[in-house]
Amino acid sequence: MPLRLMCFTAHPDDECGAFGGALMMAHQRNVETSVVCLTEGRAGSHRGNARNDDELALLRRQEFAAALRLLGVDHGEVLAYPDGGLLRQDFAAVTTVLVERIRRFRPHVVLTFGGDGNVNLHPDHTMVSFFSTAAFHWAGRTNFAPEQLAAGLLPFRAQKLYYAAAPFLANPNPEEAREITLMPASLVLASGDMKAKKLEAFMQHKTQAGMFAKVKVVFEETGDEEKYLLAAARGLPSSPLETDMFAGVEE
Repeated sequence: MPLRLMCFTAHPDDECGAFGGALMMAHQRNVETSVVCLTEGRAGSHRGNARNDDELALLRRQEFAAALRLLGVDHGEVLAYPDGGLLRQDFAAVTTVLVERIRRFRPHVVLTFGGDGNVNLHPDHTMVSFFSTAAFHWAGRTNFAPEQLAAGLLPFRAQKLYYAAAPFLANPNPEEAREITLMPASLVLASGDMKAKKLEAFMQHKTQAGMFAKVKVVFEETGDEEKYLLAAARGLPSSPLETDMFAGVEE
């Protein structure tokens, strides 16, 4: 069976900006990939030609699918949790849904945001980190969501969990920015000739066109690499510093 990589995000376009390089590299290595996005992005300040929230949600779902095709992602799913409201969701209920996705897809490696909220410190990013981290650990336990086991889903333990480390901090207050604690990185992936394609994938999110000029500048300055922190791994690695996301993974 092929290696499998699963990525949990908060909003359509996260898959490009934070994880696009890793997803494309996985595709090049014939790794089967899946992205689960928890919201439809209904609360976005950039709305394209959408006349209401329902139209915006539909457009963003279509944009998400178009971006995944460019990134070479095999499976994509957009859930319908409230954009900007993940903080107020029932923790166990959301985690149960993500555990089901892990048990069904059975990934070797899981990617998500870190608890800092990534580049813009978004609370939704932080909550996706918490939900996904719990799901990563609990999917392998027989005492969590036993109804899934009764329905035929077996417990499954993914082997590695990575958090995306922000390449910069989008904070207009430099005084506050100096005091904010951010994650370090233990893995750096060089984007190489995939940098342009990552930007092209982001630009499939046409409702977000108001951000394109700024995004292009950011991609030019930081798009040569993606950084990740190894948050959990099977066994005890001798060193957290890596050059390969799949190092040590057993098929």
